[in-house]
Amino acid sequence: MRGAVVLLPCVGMSRADSASPRRIYLIGPTGLPNFGDELLAATWLRYLARVAPEAEVWLDCHTPGTAQVMLAGLHPNLRCTNTLWRLSTEAAPSDDPWQVAAWVRKVLHDPGMAPRCHPGVELLGQMDVVHIIGGGYVNALWPQHVGLLAGAVAARERSGARLALTGQGFVPHAPGSEELLHALVAHFDVVDTRDEPSAALLASAGAEATCDDVFLDVPTPEQHDKARRFMVCVQSDMGALEPPALAGRVLGLLRGWEVKSSELTFVEAIPRVDRAVYDLIAAELPDAEFVPMSALWRRGIPAAADQVWISTRFHLHLLAAAAGARGVAVSVSPDYYDTKHGSLIRLGSGWSMIDAAGTDVPAVPETGGFSADTLDMLATMKGIVAEHVYGDR
Repeated sequence: MRGAVVLLPCVGMSRADSASPRRIYLIGPTGLPNFGDELLAATWLRYLARVAPEAEVWLDCHTPGTAQVMLAGLHPNLRCTNTLWRLSTEAAPSDDPWQVAAWVRKVLHDPGMAPRCHPGVELLGQMDVVHIIGGGYVNALWPQHVGLLAGAVAARERSGARLALTGQGFVPHAPGSEELLHALVAHFDVVDTRDEPSAALLASAGAEATCDDVFLDVPTPEQHDKARRFMVCVQSDMGALEPPALAGRVLGLLRGWEVKSSELTFVEAIPRVDRAVYDLIAAELPDAEFVPMSALWRRGIPAAADQVWISTRFHLHLLAAAAGARGVAVSVSPDYYDTKHGSLIRLGSGWSMIDAAGTDVPAVPETGGFSADTLDMLATMKGIVAEHVYGDR
């Protein structure tokens, strides 16, 4: 973990020295909705409700209205905005990471360049902690999101805020962006990734690999009336395969395993996106159940130790394995998802991984799931990261 860098604010007294509650600024891709992204934000809000209930907490995300509703009540002083997301994705002159980073840093010091974001820029310059929460959203798939890092760095230059990024997945990085990432990440006090390749990419900037932020406080699965022995979550928003090809892959696995539709439940992590494959094969599986994302968010993931899962989604892999379920992770994008699912497998999920574009049908998994000792170890590890970010200084 990188040591603290002490900077004095540009003007006046630092907020940390004042009598006011701490002002904390979280940055994450919240509000789509996407079950995994919402869960990451919820994890940190619950943590802050325990350790800093008096703090003023802002969440900068791409869809603040939806986020405010979905996360309401998790921290007593939560407010949502979209300043850095808007600057990075809407107002920036291009998607090139170098141009986006330069643009956002200039705006943070000269808000008149983006007058519609001026109030949010002024607010960002008054924070005590700026924390880019976990996920895999600063990489080659979304190169403009490097503006989030640049905005955090510029905020520190204005206020002396403590900077942290946790549980990040930077692989694959945008071509030509490695030196830019090094330069920006070097300004952060805490640089924590969720996978070894991301840590290796930024090792000289002090990056260390622990695990996904959700391991800080893995939610306990609830009893669910649609939880069955075989569970499936297949997305259609990533990779080269279209829904018909994915439908064939899933149906081939289920047929190879001789799964009865009365034993089967499909779940979605992103509304509609994770239903497309189910809709194509539902007629062949007349007794299968379907759990929409809204129910998943409201009631929790229907995971249990006696289940077998097929999942393309990273956080459903994480949560199902945490509940003791065995399963197969299906990688829909080798450059992106092999690293994500591979990180959980290396930590001990006990799952296997197959290529969505392949034709192999592995045997039904007989073992799998994180052990209780592993979950305790990962929670402790991530708790140390959280202490580095929010502990008294």
